[in-house]
Amino acid sequence: MSTRSIKSTRFFSDTLLSQYRQQMDPAADAVVSALAKKGGALAVRKLLLERTEGNIRLREDPACKDFYRKNNSLPAWANARQMQEATKLFQQNKDFITLLLGCLSLPYTYLGADGVQVLMLSQRMQKDTRKRLEETGDFIFGIMEASAWKGTHPEALERILNVRLIHAAVRWFSLHSEKWNSEWGMPVNQEDMLGTNLSFSYLVILGFRKMNVHLAENEEESFLHFWKVVGFLSGIAEELLPVNLREAYTLNQQLAHRLFRPSAEGQLLTQALLGVMEEGIPEALKTLPAAQMRFLLGDEWADQLAIPAVRFEKKIVPWIPSGLFFKR
Repeated sequence: MSTRSIKSTRFFSDTLLSQYRQQMDPAADAVVSALAKKGGALAVRKLLLERTEGNIRLREDPACKDFYRKNNSLPAWANARQMQEATKLFQQNKDFITLLLGCLSLPYTYLGADGVQVLMLSQRMQKDTRKRLEETGDFIFGIMEASAWKGTHPEALERILNVRLIHAAVRWFSLHSEKWNSEWGMPVNQEDMLGTNLSFSYLVILGFRKMNVHLAENEEESFLHFWKVVGFLSGIAEELLPVNLREAYTLNQQLAHRLFRPSAEGQLLTQALLGVMEEGIPEALKTLPAAQMRFLLGDEWADQLAIPAVRFEKKIVPWIPSGLFFKR
């Protein structure tokens, strides 16, 4: 009789996570601090615009090339087979995963009442929602191409390190806005970055299960591993990143317990997201995005985000075509 090994699971204590709530990304923050010291807010804003547009390669930017040189390699534990399997899974299911990202992953990040304050201060997500979603989509689709990880200067690494510097600039502006409340922790801190990473990895896996789409365990583990590598390259402490599905489950439960609660800011961002998703949908089907969100998130989380309760349509959501709301 064969036996199945039980995978170990670390416990991520409140003490540990509270410590990481006060930590940011020293390597990326150092780049921004150096620019601010020389040129103040204008220099930081210039970096933010250049990094958002992505027109200048990091290795060619005098302010960023040293950061790129020190951070543009995969961790020794990155598994090439799992990385390739994850990109293949994404490409085979990209319309379906795009739906999950829009109706599960993004609203999941709005449940963190403290972390969401960064998005409100920047005002981009609620005032320029579609453009922000397009940027997120470009990032995810870009790094989920197998070819993006090949070559002397992989495109995926460029994209990920770019985002690290964007986050560092956003942190700088948040801390210098005179509106940041220290009770929220640091802006774009390690714990919130971990939650975002889980939203793109473990939450997508949960979405497959919720929609009754069955993946093999090795496919789920490969997808999680891919995003562990992305998380590491994004500046998240390796200690925080889950090594298997059991740890991802533990972290998800712990973060929800610690961070999730109703907030006016999370609800405003959710309404902005729903507004974009409803564009172009026939009037008779306008409530389907809310139904899809409520089905995937569950009533407790959906209520925290004030997602309308559309009970009848919620029952038919599992049969809605997966490409209905988000296309790229």
